[in-house]
Amino acid sequence: MYKTLLSIFTILFLSISEVAANENIIKTLKEGGNIIFIRHAIAPGSGDPENFDLNDCNTQRNLSDQGIKQSQRLGLFFLKNKIPIDEVLSSEWCRCKETAKYAFKNYKTFNALNSFFSHKFQKNKNTQMRDLRVYLKSWRSNKNLILVTHYVTILEIIDKSSSSGEILITDSKLNLLGTITDY
Repeated sequence: MYKTLLSIFTILFLSISEVAANENIIKTLKEGGNIIFIRHAIAPGSGDPENFDLNDCNTQRNLSDQGIKQSQRLGLFFLKNKIPIDEVLSSEWCRCKETAKYAFKNYKTFNALNSFFSHKFQKNKNTQMRDLRVYLKSWRSNKNLILVTHYVTILEIIDKSSSSGEILITDSKLNLLGTITDY
């Protein structure tokens, strides 16, 4: 009986703490001036197919129906919470463009956000990271910058792993302020 009550109180405490943390992150997002990294929504598989062609979505991993719904929920999260957006930039990979399109409608592509996971693109990593850092250093706004990108790009730039559709919020100096996975 005691163990059961302790378990219930622990779960309730953790749930209340999680809600408070989410409320603080939403408040930070509403204040603006943040850089928001979003890993593309659910696209089954890993890496890129052998016949990958950047200009042909039929040769790429694309969002599943679940990934499309996840992207739509992502957009609703920003809309419902009235989070100000300066601009949305996406990798040129179709799964990122689809995530940006279903979540935010309007976006631009930025090749510094592209994946360098596969051997074919690893040679681009240093140039991409340099270009991304230069862009982020010069970016200033009282709204938020949204970057829809890949696991490897997020890991390289802020040293944090991410799951599909995860929102990672940083300040303008790329200090991690928090993450959101449930929206």
